Amino acid sequence: MTFSDFNFEPRLIEGIEALGYQTATPIQEQAIPIILSGRDIIGSAQTGTGKTAAFLLPIIQKILITPHDDAIKALIIVPTRELATQIDQQMEGLSYFTPISSIPVYGGTDGASFARERAALANGADMVICTPGRMIAHLNMGYVNLSSLQYLILDEADRMLDMGFYDDILKIISFIPAKRQNLLFGATMPKEMRELARKILKDPVEINIEVSKPAENILQMAYVVYESQKIPLVQYLLKDQNMRSILIFCSTKSKTKQVSAALKKLNLDAAEIHSDLDQPAREKVLMSFRNKELSILVATDIVSRGIDIEDIDMVVNFDVPNDGEDYIHRIGRTARAKAKGAAITLIGEKEQSKFASIEKLLGKPVYKGAIPIQFGIGPEYAPRSSGGSSRKGTFRKKQR
Repeated sequence: MTFSDFNFEPRLIEGIEALGYQTATPIQEQAIPIILSGRDIIGSAQTGTGKTAAFLLPIIQKILITPHDDAIKALIIVPTRELATQIDQQMEGLSYFTPISSIPVYGGTDGASFARERAALANGADMVICTPGRMIAHLNMGYVNLSSLQYLILDEADRMLDMGFYDDILKIISFIPAKRQNLLFGATMPKEMRELARKILKDPVEINIEVSKPAENILQMAYVVYESQKIPLVQYLLKDQNMRSILIFCSTKSKTKQVSAALKKLNLDAAEIHSDLDQPAREKVLMSFRNKELSILVATDIVSRGIDIEDIDMVVNFDVPNDGEDYIHRIGRTARAKAKGAAITLIGEKEQSKFASIEKLLGKPVYKGAIPIQFGIGPEYAPRSSGGSSRKGTFRKKQR
């Protein structure tokens, strides 16, 4: 299905063609006609499936064909600054040939940025892309008028709920008209997200894009370890690697800092990214990693979905992801375009059941490597929720 099949306004088609978009992805094929018809949506689709354009394109189209004024018409709420920036950049490209304006609103910036946000919100931008805390800060000051809002989009809603933004989302919603179109998207569909959907959506259409399995050219491995063995093992695995791009995911800021510091002790080219860094610092680190000026990036789960970088040689899950879909999403960042890649997961004692659930989704066990003898013996892999076991072997580091 091509984008001309949606009968978009010519100026929007011009932006689509300028970005090189040709055929619609499955989420776009399903979501765009429903959004154009005015229905609410609850959608499950991973990052990288074209989900952002699936909601931006029809909202741009609907704003284009209605009388233009200075009111805020669409509000997109996202969990992180990185995702807000990413959506704003895509919005800028798609709407380039249209008069539609947008503004990203997120924390971690200076006073000048806050002033620019305030001016745009007070004067009215067509579309606002925001993180919950920053938007509430503006709303509390009384100059934001959302009385003409027609579209509410919650992107990565599952992640926002994981981060504790439930009450913030409801507070923002209390400022907007009850009569509106609601779009709620997430990579996963946990119970909490369905409860939120029942509160804010009206007779929604549900869209589920099936989670794809990892590419066959990804070498998947895991190590069953005690928590105290994780950092020494990561140092061992990476110290002699000659890879241009390695991405490490950690579950907390403190672990991110510890892992980054441990790698730097070995004079490895590593840097960390987490919510303690201000926005300019985070953007600088991401740009260095994207441009291959930085070899190893250690990131928290919170920012993981804002990292849209290809050509990654290895993904390391320092902690087991919360669910199988997150695991597939993470390791899918390597081995793109038929290239080969590696994905290594460190399974702590208390993470075995979670990893067993991931293996169940994969439909097969992940090969378990033997811990090098100098680190001692690790725990037995015996998850309570899984009946299978995996072979043990030795991980051989790539020699260059």
